[in-house]
Amino acid sequence: MSDLSPEQARLDPYSSLAESTNVTLQEKITGLHTVIQKAKVGMLVTRDVNGNLHSRAMTPTKPLSDTQLTLVFLANNASHKFGDIENDAHVNVSFCDASSTDWASYSGRARVTEDQELINKLWSPILTGYFGDLKDGVHKGDKTDPRVAVIEVVPDEIKYWITNHSSAVRTTEVAYAAATGKATAPGQSRIISKEEVQLSQGL
Repeated sequence: MSDLSPEQARLDPYSSLAESTNVTLQEKITGLHTVIQKAKVGMLVTRDVNGNLHSRAMTPTKPLSDTQLTLVFLANNASHKFGDIENDAHVNVSFCDASSTDWASYSGRARVTEDQELINKLWSPILTGYFGDLKDGVHKGDKTDPRVAVIEVVPDEIKYWITNHSSAVRTTEVAYAAATGKATAPGQSRIISKEEVQLSQGL
């Protein structure tokens, strides 16, 4: 089913052409994982107690399964973002791969856990460089450090764009469309709905 009304499709032919409606859920998830893997770094947006939006670069951990749609981050629970999440769990996380113009946008809610078993599974020694050893015998910057916490973003909806062709082909398509007056969309716009997010948990 199209996400655009007939009038929107008429006035926005680019989005209409890009809209992908015949892709399976697993194909959507695989494409999303590809976009995030290439982009590597996302921007986590939170809202503080004054209503101000704040974003910061965050690198998610690798998916633990081929059907995972949640985003998981390891972070320092002494940082401001944890206060923001406590104030309002609604967040956005966006990714963009400049080399291809592929992008993804997560709208959802963040939840925090300090589950040690999960931290052990996700931990990488390189993360010590972000925490530091405070030399107090407790805050050692390792996976047992009490500052280490997991932020899991559970999406309500995910939208993303994935290109169909190389940069050279895309440039040619756009140039041809500009010359002929016909819109083109050198990629696919995909939506993973809340219902599909819930369905994926059973895959």
